[in-house]
Amino acid sequence: MQATRLTLICHARTVAQKLARFPTDESVEMDWQSAKSCRRDASNVGSILLCGPEARTRQTAELFGNDAQVVEALRDCDFGRWQGQRLTDLQKHEPEALNAWLADADSAPHGGESINQLGARVAAWLATLEAQPGQVIAVTHPYVIRAALAYVLQSPASHLIDVEPLSALELRFTGRWRLRLMGTAFEGAI
Repeated sequence: MQATRLTLICHARTVAQKLARFPTDESVEMDWQSAKSCRRDASNVGSILLCGPEARTRQTAELFGNDAQVVEALRDCDFGRWQGQRLTDLQKHEPEALNAWLADADSAPHGGESINQLGARVAAWLATLEAQPGQVIAVTHPYVIRAALAYVLQSPASHLIDVEPLSALELRFTGRWRLRLMGTAFEGAI
């Protein structure tokens, strides 16, 4: 059985992340135009490059190649009326709603998408990759990466996963999804 290799990459840092705001369709904070090609390498040859529809994922995908396909399933969680709002403001003005959202994965007090709805969307997308052997690189959002990892590990604790800008997660499908931890530059030194 041929394996599906999926590398999920979080988009580059945005001002919203820096200010602890729920995201809007903002650009990345770095000079991504100058940074193009800095992360491209020969190991990406033959890979399918995908990204979410937002500016920050499209710009980050350009660091890895020019031919990224926009995939709606990789879009960020819909935070409804909380888009652009600071977390500290919600803690002050809507603490019950924020706590309900954090405690109940079916809750969507912001009027957008619940964590479970996001998880179902991501699980359905992962299922489409199961019959597609080869290497896929997908540039997306922290919440999408959390949902994918929660699905693979069969754990509802996605709020406990920190996803840093430009971090990567590798998953493999060979009859079932598995998390694959990648080696580091220290491998030969030990």
